[in-house]
Amino acid sequence: MVPGAALQPFRHTAFRTLWTATLVSNFGGLVQAVGAAWMMTRLTDSATLIALVQASNTLPIMLFALVSGALADIFDKRRVMLVALAIMATVSLILAVTAWRGVLAPWSLLALTFLIGVGQALYNPPWQASMGDLVPREDLPAAVTLNSVGFNLMRSVGPAAGGLITAAFGAAAAFAVNAASYLPLLAAMARWTPPERSSRSRPETLGPALAAGLRYVALSPHLIRVLARGALFGLSAVAVLALLPLIAVQHPTGGSLMLGLLLGCYGVGAILGAVLNPRLRATMSNEAIVRLAFLGFSLATLVLALTDRAWLQGLALLPAGASWVMALSLFNVTVQLSTPRWVVARSLALYQTATFGGMAAGAWLWGGIAGSHSVQAALLSASALLLVGALIGRWFSQPEFGNLDLDPANRFREPPLALDLRGRSGPIMVMVQYLVDQDDVPAFLRLMARRRIIRRRDGARNWALLRDLEHPERWTESYHIATWDDYVRHNLRRTKSDAEVTVALRALHRGPDDPVVVRMIERHSVSPADDLPLLGKLEVPGA
Repeated sequence: MVPGAALQPFRHTAFRTLWTATLVSNFGGLVQAVGAAWMMTRLTDSATLIALVQASNTLPIMLFALVSGALADIFDKRRVMLVALAIMATVSLILAVTAWRGVLAPWSLLALTFLIGVGQALYNPPWQASMGDLVPREDLPAAVTLNSVGFNLMRSVGPAAGGLITAAFGAAAAFAVNAASYLPLLAAMARWTPPERSSRSRPETLGPALAAGLRYVALSPHLIRVLARGALFGLSAVAVLALLPLIAVQHPTGGSLMLGLLLGCYGVGAILGAVLNPRLRATMSNEAIVRLAFLGFSLATLVLALTDRAWLQGLALLPAGASWVMALSLFNVTVQLSTPRWVVARSLALYQTATFGGMAAGAWLWGGIAGSHSVQAALLSASALLLVGALIGRWFSQPEFGNLDLDPANRFREPPLALDLRGRSGPIMVMVQYLVDQDDVPAFLRLMARRRIIRRRDGARNWALLRDLEHPERWTESYHIATWDDYVRHNLRRTKSDAEVTVALRALHRGPDDPVVVRMIERHSVSPADDLPLLGKLEVPGA
């Protein structure tokens, strides 16, 4: 079983209740997946359409996860999740009814599973981001791992149960089980009261929120590495899940039960991977774990390609499941521990967009290769690509978990203004003036390089560092912000780790007081009707 330290999140009642309800929902989802995959094999013999059942579950996450992440960062996460659960429950019920009446066709099956995937895409980012609301930071890695454990506990029994239900009662019964499985989670989510989020600024609108999330991740090289490896792992590793229905069909006694048993072996392996995770993280670097996951999955895929014996295929699926959990849970934890709370849902959404986008593309790619050549050729190609993913780590290694304090600094106080600005007034130009001794210039420039990244990542534009030609000890940092509301949000986003740079810069400032901050509103044209005093500037000490 998981080491005792990994069970610490169960001390928290809200986490324990939601985790348990999620088990039931995961069970229903896995039963539905077996029913959908097997029904497609009954409706068509097209390898591409069969593989696209997996893509229909993952493509929506690539398309809609970022929107969900932005909504979760702007609004109440719980409400977003309740809406998503209601969508999934409703579509699952429609799927059950249409299957029971015998009116499902291949494309309508794909369309309805796609809509369930849309609900999942809306649900995943706020659920993952809610871990920080359910448990303290020190329990966050364990909470993420327990989520994987819970899903894969059900993966060890859900597919087999799905195979039995589908074989005995038909795919419609599997879809009905999934529709009912959302009810406990809906009830638990409705009763949960998350901690209130205090905000001193107006909430962002959707467009700027999406742009802010994209900007933050684009200016965070460590997150880019996580997203890139996640996309490559999803692209190559999804071959096994996408083609498993075709592998099951190839057996003389193949059927929905065989598919369920193979998926059950995959789930057992995933549980083993989750159990090993804490020990591996204690003894190995993040990059070593990721390489091990790529290599383990590559070997498993190779065995699946070269044997048609069910017991060997079942054994090969054990390291495949373990490698899946080892890689994806590590990517998830890295994103959560490297991102401040104001943008964590959007960062997780972009990670899921990259990873599940890779899965959707991979399902289409490997299904096409299986259709035009053979299942064996597709699996061999995927195994080779997984080897490439392991080798890339030599030049594109995964970051270690950071020790940065990403809690809000809460040092900003909105200055008293002499002009009657509205929140949407702008653009705003900000200048921070320093006096720096020549001997301190190298240290000052190193700190300013870090400050530039922080400013831009938190929303600043046109950042520049200026030096007075007549008085070289005078330096001015300048940047633009679109509106006054954006300026307030920009400062409230500063974390305690970011504030360390501010403290170090003030220590190098040689003026009698703190560096002077000059905040100005721009006017790009002046007409006789303009109120000229609006062109004045206001100086306020303090950053």
